[in-house]
Amino acid sequence: MSLEDIISKTIKDNNNPIGFDVFMNLALYHHQFGYYRSNKTIFGHKGDFITAPETSDLFGFCLARQCKQVLNNGNILEFGAGSGILAAQILFELGRQNSLPAKYFIIELSAQLKKIQQGTLKRALPEIYDRVEWLTELPSQFKGVVVANEVLDAFPIKRVTLSNNQFYELGVEYSDNCFQWKRFEQPYSQSKVPHADDLPEGYTTEISNQSDGWLKSIYDLMSEGTVLLIDYGMSRAEYFHSQRSDGTLKCFHKHKSNNNPFIHIGDQDITASVNFTDIAKSSIDAGFKVDGYSTQSMFLISLGIENFLISEENEENKIKLAQEIKQLVMPGAMGEVFKVMALTKKQSVKLDGFKEQNLTERL
Repeated sequence: MSLEDIISKTIKDNNNPIGFDVFMNLALYHHQFGYYRSNKTIFGHKGDFITAPETSDLFGFCLARQCKQVLNNGNILEFGAGSGILAAQILFELGRQNSLPAKYFIIELSAQLKKIQQGTLKRALPEIYDRVEWLTELPSQFKGVVVANEVLDAFPIKRVTLSNNQFYELGVEYSDNCFQWKRFEQPYSQSKVPHADDLPEGYTTEISNQSDGWLKSIYDLMSEGTVLLIDYGMSRAEYFHSQRSDGTLKCFHKHKSNNNPFIHIGDQDITASVNFTDIAKSSIDAGFKVDGYSTQSMFLISLGIENFLISEENEENKIKLAQEIKQLVMPGAMGEVFKVMALTKKQSVKLDGFKEQNLTERL
């Protein structure tokens, strides 16, 4: 049975369209055929997309500097560690600064990615490999830093569309041997939908609900510490801008983007930008304090990314590093699209990563 068969059977068994969040959850996380559970190469040049840690080690080195400031004899917990390269970068830089945590925990759903992460860390840091521990559930009484790089954008989302000044959920049906959008009959009434005023008829957008429970669970497991969320996204005002009439849903397959989640099922990434205003509200509701919000560019500059370039003596390496820094900080590349948000619990340190820019008031 293929993943398409499994999803179409789910729709048939439901006797109704399923929510897009249900479709997305099966497409990405089905235990056997889901995109993130498959044996295919996802990250890097041979995969479907490149993340910041794959772009340059300097990304992880800067993140390590922020971790060092707030570790306070705590540990690090990373969600969805990808190829393991970010963990390697953070641990390498912390080791260089004699600030290694006793434990670097990784929560990874995919057995295949766990193997890749183990290989990456064994090769890169054999001498401290035993500090890394893979978990299947959240630890209790965690103290330290939680890192989530490009995690929120992969949470299954609802899609809603505006009709006659009311929002309706867009579900997924299976007809004529293909998946299609199908509008639910009842209006979708939920606090996260935008105000319908000033939005055009047919306006379509995404709503993320699953992040609420996730943030609450992190707050509950932490005794004290900092959560660093890095993802592409924007504030609510920008997210629900009237000109963004078709939302932010995107799919990635072999480094090409498309907006059709009903092709390459289980073989392409499905994602949506993060509404950071909603994340801030959910975080505060959970008990966190939102201590920082900035562009990735200003976060990395605040942590001295240019110092790595200054200290490099080899001219060839200097040119390479300069190109990598451009990719990470330039507005046309990753610099403005990606944002960094810091949540804290029982912590009063002014975070170094937000010295140059803190946009929390704009959320």
